[in-house]
Amino acid sequence: MERTAAGVLTMSAPTLRPPPRPGLTEPAAVRVLLTSVALLFLVAFLFVPLAFIFVEALRQGWGAYVAAINEPGARAAIWLTLLVAALTVPANALFGLTAAWAVTKFDFRGKRLLTTLIDLPFAVSPVVAGLVFVQLFGRRGWFGPWLFEHDIKIIFALPGIVLATIFVSFPFVARELIAVMEASGREEEEAAGLLGANGWQTFMRVTLPNIKWALLSGVILCTARALGEFGAVSVVSGRIRGETTTVPIHVEILYNEYAFQASFAVASLLAVVAVVTLVLQTVVERRSRQTGAGAAEAAVQA
Repeated sequence: MERTAAGVLTMSAPTLRPPPRPGLTEPAAVRVLLTSVALLFLVAFLFVPLAFIFVEALRQGWGAYVAAINEPGARAAIWLTLLVAALTVPANALFGLTAAWAVTKFDFRGKRLLTTLIDLPFAVSPVVAGLVFVQLFGRRGWFGPWLFEHDIKIIFALPGIVLATIFVSFPFVARELIAVMEASGREEEEAAGLLGANGWQTFMRVTLPNIKWALLSGVILCTARALGEFGAVSVVSGRIRGETTTVPIHVEILYNEYAFQASFAVASLLAVVAVVTLVLQTVVERRSRQTGAGAAEAAVQA
């Protein structure tokens, strides 16, 4: 009951509160044991290797670290890796949007096959994927003679590296979007269509605001995979130093040449990418949860 300025008693709307969480029934010793095992696993297989990379990279001082990164072969590898990622991520983002839209908004024959094919790179070894591209576009492959006659290079060149990287990294955006779009359903898009919105207006004003954090999360994961891919790129690149070597391949070449400090210095760049990816992914997931909680609260109040 609330009293207005005129002295009239009115009924106030009840405040909706989430139900209390059930308490944990496990003994304290079990919780401590499980937490300790998880922390020890993270320290042994995540923090210690990362720390070891930076310790070895800086063992000979900051000057040697900078020199290893400024070496012409390293700079060429860094540039090529960034270029491949710049070409791969937009292509996979576009594919992920179209695939997720088709899977979640339409019913058609072959829908399950499409979702299965999206997960194919998770099941196929990257080395096998690289060999497939060699068989297709290599000098003795299916399209090799025609490509050679028209002076088109795919294998041992930038196009082959981009194709292999796209193959191994395209599920990330699609999978993130499919999960969110399946949870949101089709009701909002159908309502927008009934109100006269066309497909583009529906996507920009209804669908995109709902999936923007999932899209960003998929792009982050796709970028990290594109920057760190080794297996498929190693097969199709030819390992031409200064021309077709990406950062992971350059690290392996330096290590095989016993240039350990230089290899760890360049590898530290990939470690930084991994840490930044983890931080960004955590921020995006937290922001996504906050947005979802805000939307649910608004729906309750309405």
